[in-house]
Amino acid sequence: MEYYLAIAAIAFLLVNLVSIIIAARRLSPSGSAAPSLPKQPPASIVIPACGIENFTSLTLAHAFALDWPHYELIFCVADERDPVVSKIQDAIAAHPAVPARILIGDDRISANPKLNNCVKGWRAATNDWVILADSNVLMPPDYVQHLMAGWRKDTGVVCSTPLGSRPDGFWAKVECVFLNTHQARWQYAGEAVGFGFAQGKSMLWYKPMLNAEGGIEALAAEIAEDAAATKLVHGIGRKVHLVASPFEQPLGRRNLAEIWGRQSRWARLRRVTFPAYFAPEILLGSLPPLLFGIAAALIADVSATAVAVAVLLATYLPEFGLALAKNWPVSLASFAAMMVRDIMMPAIWLRSWIGGSFEWRGSTMTIGTEGSELNTPSAA
Repeated sequence: MEYYLAIAAIAFLLVNLVSIIIAARRLSPSGSAAPSLPKQPPASIVIPACGIENFTSLTLAHAFALDWPHYELIFCVADERDPVVSKIQDAIAAHPAVPARILIGDDRISANPKLNNCVKGWRAATNDWVILADSNVLMPPDYVQHLMAGWRKDTGVVCSTPLGSRPDGFWAKVECVFLNTHQARWQYAGEAVGFGFAQGKSMLWYKPMLNAEGGIEALAAEIAEDAAATKLVHGIGRKVHLVASPFEQPLGRRNLAEIWGRQSRWARLRRVTFPAYFAPEILLGSLPPLLFGIAAALIADVSATAVAVAVLLATYLPEFGLALAKNWPVSLASFAAMMVRDIMMPAIWLRSWIGGSFEWRGSTMTIGTEGSELNTPSAA
């Protein structure tokens, strides 16, 4: 019996290692320059904004400093009373050379508040190439180049996962290992073997193509716009591609409640939109090989402590090495953060199967398999 348990533990460790190797080959180090492009068509960047975040001033400044010959910025805000409006107005005034505007309003086409906020921006975009970019993306100067370089003949959408950066405190480090060496790693490994999934942080679309399939309203087919994008792109025989080097999302200070709420909401969205792919997520992380390894050690009457240490080192050293090689935020505290993350993951997975609502920037989202609802104070 102990042999089967040991083989199971080793199998989990090998799958973990293979995913890291694939992601390492697929990813370029953070800060890598985008390849030069023979053509640089005009682009529209639609940025849904809601509230002021830790690095709002910084992300706004970066959006106005892109190295692209012709681009426009369209900021979308649902409520004119939102304090972020004045921040955007100040940024526009400070950069008069960059075409930019603010659109106010809330088009209720779905239970997804971010998608509702983007509708007016999509319709107003004057260029064929449109980027939907979250307001907390820290755009590098070659942001548009990276996205355009990811477009191929069979592409339907080019995306980037968020790369957690600038963590302040232990819980922000936990969010970094959730975003970077876990979620981004598995997403890039999946894309490399043909299972590309869209990510809503940055999405490059060819507007005529999406308009031919129903326009931005088609992304209301699912509660998550990236899930709808994935299914739409696959449905028309195209692929989701990822940029070679993901874009930063500066974190700042974080606490346990924020991480739990965000990860639980994302898990629920994945569970509802891609249940077959989500179900095996319970097998990710260090706990499955650790439990199998300890069980094998106890039956074989060898040191369970030694086996546990060996399993943890075999799990976390390659992950640490991936972060180090790609210039991602990492320190000795990352090992503790990885362990805390892996303890949280089964609880988050279980939470995703339980009904209920989630708070998202002042909106209450009820995410269900039969349908989803959105309730906001402005709608009352």
